[in-house]
Amino acid sequence: MDSSNPYGLAAFLAQSDVVGRTALFVLLVMSMATWYLIVSKAVDLLVVRRGAARFLQGFWSAPSLDSATANLEGVKARDPFAALTQQALRAAKHHATHAGGRLDEAGSANEFLTRAMRNAIDEQTLRAEAGLSLLASVGATAPFIGLFGTVWGIYHALVNIGMSGQGTLDKVAGPVGEALIMTALGLAVAIPAVLAYNAFSRRNRLMGAKLDAFAHDLFALLTTGTALARAEH
Repeated sequence: MDSSNPYGLAAFLAQSDVVGRTALFVLLVMSMATWYLIVSKAVDLLVVRRGAARFLQGFWSAPSLDSATANLEGVKARDPFAALTQQALRAAKHHATHAGGRLDEAGSANEFLTRAMRNAIDEQTLRAEAGLSLLASVGATAPFIGLFGTVWGIYHALVNIGMSGQGTLDKVAGPVGEALIMTALGLAVAIPAVLAYNAFSRRNRLMGAKLDAFAHDLFALLTTGTALARAEH
C-alpha cells in the first residue's frame, strides 16, 4: 500500500478515531473467525464424508452383523453413521443385560433402542451444526458494523470540513470516499459468511436425511435380524 496516497484505507486509518478503528478491528476479527470456520468445517466435512462412505460400504457388504461391527468395539467413531451404529449396539446390549434397572431403561427393548438412536442422531446433528450460529451472526451483523463505521467516518469528515471552511468537491469526496471503505469491508466479511452458512446448512440437511434413513435400516436389522430393502445411500 502506497503511504503517499492521500486517499484510501491508510488515510482513513490515519484520520479515524477510536470508534472507527474499533469497528474495523471487529470486522477483522469476524473475518478471521469466518475463514477459520469455513476451512476447518470444509476439511471436517470432507473427512466425514469419506469415512462415512467407507463405513457404509463395509457395513452393508459384511456377511453378518457381528463382522460388520467387530471393528467398532473400543474405537472412537469418526463419522456419524459409525457413531450411530456404535451407540445402537451399546444400547441393545445394555438393555439385554440390565433391562428395567433404572427409570430411563423402562419400556421394551425396541423403545429403549429407539430412544438411544434418537439421542445419537441429535448428538451428531449438534456436532454438525457447531459454528453455524457464528457464521449466521457474522452474516447478519457485519454489514451493519461496516455501515456504522461509514456513518461515523462521514460525520467526522464533515465536521473537519466544516471546521476548515473548505467545502469544495475535492475536499468532500476524499474523506467521504474513505469512510465508504467501511461499508465495503462489512460486505466483504458478510458475503462469505452467508454463502458458507447456506452451503453447510444444506450439507447438514442432506447428511441428516441419510442418517435418518440409515437409522431405520439399522433399527430393523437390530430388532428383526433382517435388513430392509433400501435405496442406495
